[in-house]
Formats: sequence, C-alpha cells, structure tokens
Amino acid sequence: MSPRKAAALRHAEDGRSLREHLIGTAADLISAHGTAELTVRVIARAAGVADGVLYNHFADKEELLADALAEHVRRVEAGLGELPDPGSATVEANLRAHVAYGLALHKEILPAFAGLLARPVVLARFGERTGDGETWRDRLAGYLRAERELGRLDGDVGAAAAMLVGVCHETVLSALLPHGPSVTGSPEVEAVVRTVLEGIAAR
Repeated sequence: MSPRKAAALRHAEDGRSLREHLIGTAADLISAHGTAELTVRVIARAAGVADGVLYNHFADKEELLADALAEHVRRVEAGLGELPDPGSATVEANLRAHVAYGLALHKEILPAFAGLLARPVVLARFGERTGDGETWRDRLAGYLRAERELGRLDGDVGAAAAMLVGVCHETVLSALLPHGPSVTGSPEVEAVVRTVLEGIAAR
C-alpha cells in the first residue's frame, strides 16, 4: 500500500513532496510580499500545515528561508530567458543583453535580500546554495573571459564584470530608498556598455 499523502498535498497533482511544497509556498510568499514579515507561522498557514510540521523537514527556519530564497531566485531567472553565448552576435549587443538581464533580475530579488539583512544566517546559507558558479555575476564573468580568449576583448575583464554588476546593484538599491530614483531612471544600458567597452580616458 502506498504511503498516505499529507493533507496539504491531497489535491496537488504535481507530485511534489511536502518539503518541496513548503519551499514552494515560502517562495510564493517571498515573491508576493517579500521577506521582512515572513515567519514560520505565516508559511505554515499558507502551506496548510501546523507550525511544527516545518521542523520535520528542515533543521530550522533559516534552512527553510534559505531554500525558499534560492527557489525564488531560480524562478525569476527562469523567466528571464537565455543569455547570449560567447562569440555570437557582437560583444556590445551581448553585454546589453547581460546588463538588461541583470537589472531585471536584481529588480525582482534585491527587495527580498534587503528584508533579510537582519538575518545573516539565512543569507550565509543562501550563499552556500549558490556557491557553484551559477549566479548571474559568475556567468557574466565567464562570458567576458571567454570573449577575451576568442580575441574579441582585451584588458581586465574581472573589473569590467564588477562595474556592470555594480551598475545593476546601485540602480536597484537606490530605487528601494525613500525618494530614490526609479529603476527606469537608471543610466541607459547602451551608454553603460559603451563606456565599459570604450573607457573614459581622453584620446
């Protein structure tokens, strides 16, 4: 006889485990409401389980929140499409695509991270889950290194990656501040890319 299905999953048809259901529910809440007021009780109520059930599947609330944050980021990235391959199109066009991707990504995920600044354990555990070189920053740096190997770029590509990521961070974080500029008021993507590629030294 098959094991009895958890009550919260009785009407689910996606085959998720209760642990996956809890992570998915918490990720839904992060997407809709952020993380500032996200508690075990709120997650349990939304998931349709008793508070204590969460501790049957996670060591503590920090583990659940870190897993949910990683799932939230994964969902956002899945909706942003593919990034260009090294050697395709032009470097300028590809960098525009990378910066547009980075701005859209950070617009969706930085508010969630900002709500967790008082929970450094959660952020540390999230970092452990994304330490495999698969973040957008890692992919951008890898793209730039590959283009340098192809001879389409020269110079310090690590510094270039840091500048492009910094533009995304600064633009979105500034928009979160009271009376800060909106994301749509950020520097033009094309101008940022052109400045990185051409530099600002007088010729």
